[in-house]
Amino acid sequence: MPALAQEGRPLIEITPLQDMERLAQEAQGLTHDAAVSWQAKAELRPGSGAEPDVWLHLQASVLFPLICQRCMGVVTVPLEIDQWYRFVATEAIAMEQDDDSEEDLLVMAPQFDLLAVLEDELLMALPLVPMHDECPVAPVLQAGEDELADEASEKPNPFALLSQLKKNNS
Repeated sequence: MPALAQEGRPLIEITPLQDMERLAQEAQGLTHDAAVSWQAKAELRPGSGAEPDVWLHLQASVLFPLICQRCMGVVTVPLEIDQWYRFVATEAIAMEQDDDSEEDLLVMAPQFDLLAVLEDELLMALPLVPMHDECPVAPVLQAGEDELADEASEKPNPFALLSQLKKNNS
């Protein structure tokens, strides 16, 4: 990351959704051309120590197919990421500074996996309850009601027995 920050040029990529296994598992009707457009730019900023801090700006967007929880059809949801991270030297420093920092902290590692961070952010951006603004097909809400009506017609009325007892006692 420090080399990317010193270079100052953004890393601009398009990654197929199939290459992000955990995210691809959440997709419904994933096509071969579905991809995440993303950009990462690292920069050096003055820090509290003698060395400058390394910061990373990660941006991404994708149209992601999910199941609408209202009509059960496929709904395409736009996912957007625009996140800043500050790198720290160790996990201990990250834990110590996490509560006091507004930005997200990442630990500087020789084999830093930028795609894993991107995939994590996209997974967190998934809506809890995906729905169309207006469903293309009206949702069917009567399945349970029909079953209840059928069951009610089959069961005898419990008060019918009381009515017969009352007639016999009169």
